[in-house]
Amino acid sequence: EAALQEDAQVVGLSVLSGAHGTLVPKVVAALEERGLDDVLVVVGGIIPDADVSPLEEGGVAKVFGPGSRVDEIVDYIQTNAPQR
Repeated sequence: EAALQEDAQVVGLSVLSGAHGTLVPKVVAALEERGLDDVLVVVGGIIPDADVSPLEEGGVAKVFGPGSRVDEIVDYIQTNAPQR
């Protein structure tokens, strides 16, 4: 709801609990249900390599794992966020 109300261009999720396989698809689905299918979704946290492709296939634009540099994340978002 906050993404809709604030006209968000990007939603970033940090998942350290291991529940990324459950939580992230629910967030992506909720965005789509509200017509926000153009929002860039990025995920960070401890995500096993085997889970990256399923998340990306499910609507996540990019997964940033441990050790990702802040400047790399910022650059990705600035380059790929939809312009409104």
